[in-house]
Amino acid sequence: MAETEAAGVRVRPATAADAPALGRLGALLVAVHHDYDPERFLAPDTATAEGYGRFLAGQLRRPEVVMLVAEAGGQVLGYSYAAIEGTDYMTLRGPAGALHDLLVDPAHRGRGVGRRLLEASIAALEARGAPRIVLSTAERNVGAQKLFAEAGFRRTMVEMTRELP
Repeated sequence: MAETEAAGVRVRPATAADAPALGRLGALLVAVHHDYDPERFLAPDTATAEGYGRFLAGQLRRPEVVMLVAEAGGQVLGYSYAAIEGTDYMTLRGPAGALHDLLVDPAHRGRGVGRRLLEASIAALEARGAPRIVLSTAERNVGAQKLFAEAGFRRTMVEMTRELP
């Protein structure tokens, strides 16, 4: 995959050496979602960053995974995690690229980093033959929804949750 550079930010494939940064960002993702809805989403704890980093580093070994990082000055500013998936009868969906995570450190938002990660993820999934890309976003994450809509994504599903006693 070609590397993309603009305004000092480079988007490149993630490596195992990125695991600590991926874990830190993954823990932020967990915390943000938990803040949105503590009953629906996992609560972060002291082991979240290490566990998420280990999980994402393990995903790098899977050939269907596309994991990218945006970096500037040797610092990872954000990441995306996607994969090519086959037919899924549970979601009534044919083969697709599934964008699982896209996160930019809050200190670096509003500068186009997320857009660059999204564009590079789309290009990588398309290059691998994905006929479509699907993703989910938290109901309250209007910023992400705006980014995705501007990139041509449309609403197709609504998740609903009911807590049981």
